[in-house]
Amino acid sequence: MKKSLFASVLALALSASTLAYAAPVIEEIKTAGVIRVGLGTFVPWAFPNKDGELIGFEVDVANKLAEDLGVKLELVPTAWDAIIPSLVSGQFDAIIGGLTITAERAKTVDFTIPYEHSQVYAVVNRKVAPDITTLEQLNNADVTFAKRRGSAAAAVDLFPLSKTVLFDDENTQQQEFFNGNVTALTVATPTQAILAEQYPEIVRVIEPATEQTDEGIAIRKDDPTSLAAFNEWIQKRTDDGWLQERFDYWFKGRAWADQVASN
Repeated sequence: MKKSLFASVLALALSASTLAYAAPVIEEIKTAGVIRVGLGTFVPWAFPNKDGELIGFEVDVANKLAEDLGVKLELVPTAWDAIIPSLVSGQFDAIIGGLTITAERAKTVDFTIPYEHSQVYAVVNRKVAPDITTLEQLNNADVTFAKRRGSAAAAVDLFPLSKTVLFDDENTQQQEFFNGNVTALTVATPTQAILAEQYPEIVRVIEPATEQTDEGIAIRKDDPTSLAAFNEWIQKRTDDGWLQERFDYWFKGRAWADQVASN
């Protein structure tokens, strides 16, 4: 069986990164005076405001981490399905982007302890499927899910009888849903609540949540010094309540809603 292009590129990136990043990345960051953070753009994790500046929970976390390290922050928005290969190849130092900790991803990168937690919900288009009200009904060959490439919320695993269509970005994924071209989405909190508030005539959130996920900072593998440093920072900001305060602001309230740029 031929090796996939992704696997080949990833193997080369891993080989190159082993040579180029032998020193702990935390030391590289301090020496350079800047931390480069890869992230995707999803409301309210990280998104452009009306002035074109990135804001959101992950942006707050990255800014606070840089501040505490005494370095500048460079944000590197990256396509979600390319974010792990981009980290491995050295395009940035860490991923702070709501990246769910999974066993499969942990084969390629190392994760810190969780700094946030999410729940995943199935969201149904009422006009396409007015009779679907339960999770069991979604496990059907007549149901099609729109999924973002690289997302851990995999409808193909949760609802094996359904179909799945992949999209490169969240906007296109949701547009297909609202256009009625797919039956449902799987989304992480608080996206399901935001969509239901904005489009109550179209969006039905199916209870209960399909799963809970834990998100961590991802760094290149085999760097225990840096992993320990990031874990210590997360623990400190958990203990002093800073992470919870920022999480509550972005995920439990809507005070930021008027900052979202129009599409």
